[in-house]
Amino acid sequence: MLAKPTHQIVPTKFPSPINLPPLVLLKVPSLQAKTTPKTIPNAISVNPTSSNHVSTLDDTLIDDSVCAFWDYQFLFVSQRSETTKPITLHVVDGSIPHDFPSGTYYLAGPGLFSDDHGSTVHPLDGHGYLRAFTFDGVDREVKFMAKYVKTQAQVEEHDPTTDTWQFTHRGPFSVLKGGHKVGNTKVMKNVANTSVVRWGERVLCLWEGGEPYEIQSGTLDTVGRFDLMDGCDSAVDGGKNSGDLWDFAAGLLKPILYGVFKMPPKRLLSHYKVDARMNRLITTSCNAEDMLLPRSSFTFYEYDSNFELMNKQEFNIPDHLMIHDWAFTDTHYILFANRIKLDVVGSMAAVCGISPMISALSVNPSKPTSPIYLLPRFPDKSGKARDWRVPVEAPSQFWLIHVGNAFEIKDVNGNSEIKIHAATCSYQWFNFQKVFGYNWQSDKLDPSIMNVNEGEHELLPRLVQVSIQLDADGNCQKCGVEPLINKWKRSTDFPVINPAFSGNKNKYIYAATSSGYRQTLPHFPFDTVVKLNVLNQSIHTWSVGRRRFIGEPIFIPKGDEEDDGYLLVVEYAVSIQRCYLVILDPKRMEEDDALIARLEVPKHLNFPLGFHGFWATAK
Repeated sequence: MLAKPTHQIVPTKFPSPINLPPLVLLKVPSLQAKTTPKTIPNAISVNPTSSNHVSTLDDTLIDDSVCAFWDYQFLFVSQRSETTKPITLHVVDGSIPHDFPSGTYYLAGPGLFSDDHGSTVHPLDGHGYLRAFTFDGVDREVKFMAKYVKTQAQVEEHDPTTDTWQFTHRGPFSVLKGGHKVGNTKVMKNVANTSVVRWGERVLCLWEGGEPYEIQSGTLDTVGRFDLMDGCDSAVDGGKNSGDLWDFAAGLLKPILYGVFKMPPKRLLSHYKVDARMNRLITTSCNAEDMLLPRSSFTFYEYDSNFELMNKQEFNIPDHLMIHDWAFTDTHYILFANRIKLDVVGSMAAVCGISPMISALSVNPSKPTSPIYLLPRFPDKSGKARDWRVPVEAPSQFWLIHVGNAFEIKDVNGNSEIKIHAATCSYQWFNFQKVFGYNWQSDKLDPSIMNVNEGEHELLPRLVQVSIQLDADGNCQKCGVEPLINKWKRSTDFPVINPAFSGNKNKYIYAATSSGYRQTLPHFPFDTVVKLNVLNQSIHTWSVGRRRFIGEPIFIPKGDEEDDGYLLVVEYAVSIQRCYLVILDPKRMEEDDALIARLEVPKHLNFPLGFHGFWATAK
């Protein structure tokens, strides 16, 4: 997995995103004679100030490089409308099963990318737009609601009287055309757009840099911020700072970060874990100053269903890390060391307002291995334990994106093996500024960034299995990294499992991938759900079809067997600007009857690509 630093990444060729022509009908008589043109409804540009593009053509007659470019833009179309009451969705294919459980599928993601003053923000900085699909198992119907999370930034940037928007916060990943550039210290723009969880009686929307926002489950109205960091205690392992140079530097940074840039002392990571066996919600946070120092402080919190804090562990790691997702087992929290470094040139450009603030950081591929930190979850019960400050070194270099599952198996002699199923990519491909192909100057997204020509190198997200063998004293005997399925070579992300098996040995992994049928969009956006059997190495897929994409799948359990349940996934039919909620049978993947039902979201509520979701079974 180690990509050579000298490797040249070749993007898929697209027309210029700045002077891109509108969709046009190609003069191909042989094709026109066999097809009947159809109308593609008005497609709204990512920038609301630009003109609409209307065509009457069959998608088989379009220059695919142009068509693919616009399809990619339409996946990130701003949606300004909200629901005032639940809307019953129309079933357009199949039917809702009689045994489908009652509950709600919550989907977090951005809703707005362009304001009314010429600025376009990175999808990661788009204001959180929470979608909710509520299933009534008795009446067999689904009601849909969608509302913006009323964060502090959203309230400041949206005028409800005129229904206009003006971005004033830069956000970590964006550059504003309108408003202040130089001297704009509004960087940490909490948009609550990344993930969602319902725990106890509370629905929480999370973001990678601040407190979550609580949402009223019935109306999706915003209640306000919710403290999941126990008072922002900044102590580290052992409760004492060492008094070294970096503590001194942290002391100088804190007044600037807290006072000038208004950063919270701790930032909560957007990815949480649910321990089904212990019925606990597990979250983690890190210190604000860690982004600029060669050390990282992490605090893990475990809550019962009443949000009583049951466990809290703090660790100070002597390395500069950027953690998005992580793993846990019965005895460990597991951090994959995505290593970063301060970029001096990028920092100067960011301060001057000519590049995003995140350009102050860059990936650090200086080590050929990948450090993995095994942090004791219950140190008082572990007896003699290895020094967690010494990482396990995976023999190949990779950047961890998302974790599907992790579990630990012990033998009668006390030896154990930890297995982690995750999506990883290459350091040579991953770029903070260019995720999704963001270009603030053109107001368009460049799909070639997500569709590089890999050649012999594995650059894009892949599913892997990391195996760590420990002896009875916790010392690492062996660590290996291999493809999750040897035959599976496609770029794949958003791995999920049956949530009842979280932290336990699992047989199946479900994920989003691409069929690869489009030469100009061979890897992303995804259009296929894949089911992988990690025991017998079998592979089964289901695809949505032409000019349609999907997001993260989610598993809804209904029985004791691991694949006894349903899969939910949103289908984005970009060519007609429609969204559908799809129900799949995980036991029938690749069969003609895998599709159980497809429900249509009203066109005026068509929404952009969502990030992460959560299924909450009704009581």
